[in-house]
Amino acid sequence: MSDVTDIAFRFMLSKYGKNRENKDQVVFWTEFVAADGLCNKLAKKKLSHMLKFSERERPIVAQVFGSNPENMKKACQYVASLGFDGIDINMGCPDKSVVSQGAGAGLIKTPALARKIIQAAHAGIESAGLHIPVSVKTRIGFNKEEIEMWISELLKEDISALTIHLRTAKELSLVPANWNHIKKIKELIEKSGKEVLLIGNGDVRDLEDARIKATDYGCDGVMIGRGVFGNPWFFSGYVPTLEERLKVMVEHTKLFEKELSIPKHKSFAVMKKHFKAYVNGFKGAGELRVRLMETNSAREVEKIVLNFIQSLK
Repeated sequence: MSDVTDIAFRFMLSKYGKNRENKDQVVFWTEFVAADGLCNKLAKKKLSHMLKFSERERPIVAQVFGSNPENMKKACQYVASLGFDGIDINMGCPDKSVVSQGAGAGLIKTPALARKIIQAAHAGIESAGLHIPVSVKTRIGFNKEEIEMWISELLKEDISALTIHLRTAKELSLVPANWNHIKKIKELIEKSGKEVLLIGNGDVRDLEDARIKATDYGCDGVMIGRGVFGNPWFFSGYVPTLEERLKVMVEHTKLFEKELSIPKHKSFAVMKKHFKAYVNGFKGAGELRVRLMETNSAREVEKIVLNFIQSLK
């Protein structure tokens, strides 16, 4: 998720969730990165932070988007050289600025181009002298359900995994995800004769809900998006105390400031969307959020949080 699953948050997820004792295979995706931008020297420098990762995050997949095959090839050559475990092509983002480029969910309207984009990704990886899997994240259609037409076209190409957000682009996240579509998609994969992992996405509340959906609908995995927001413990199933939650938020803020905050890459204001996710559901949360939204540094955040924790004792 853009401005959410950056290196700071992924590190927190790996520290407090991924390395705890659990039976699930956890794979991380980066924020999605513009292939066109990676082909521009100045833009590439500005985007470099989005492709930075720590070893503890492995396996980790870089997600890219774009509608220019030549740029996709060059971008994937570069991304593959960074040591990622896979490359995922976003063909599902409904944001108007992305769709207007013919990228993201816009590719649902141009299946032939979408296939060329996948081919270009493979060509780029091969030109780097490497062999890592290519996957696709998409939706069930643009304005309406188009699974038969759209997914069948994608399956003609060499993709290792297919992540399906179970809504159309038009629906955004405004209606419930329809997990009943998984059956139809599975049948298309079986018909193709290929071994493609099917990953469901949409409205997953918690780890147990993810396991239930994977079992009930028969998909190979579940992608979590908004469910991890403000909850680095998501993959462990651990429920932190209020004090633990707030102290980890401070730790997250310090790491964000160190790795990403201006004058480096991102405004400190980006971190404030995390404050909204961490600080909720307890007495005094509203007042605390208001104070945190007025901060401009990790030091200010830590002082406010420590004073709040002290007031609870």
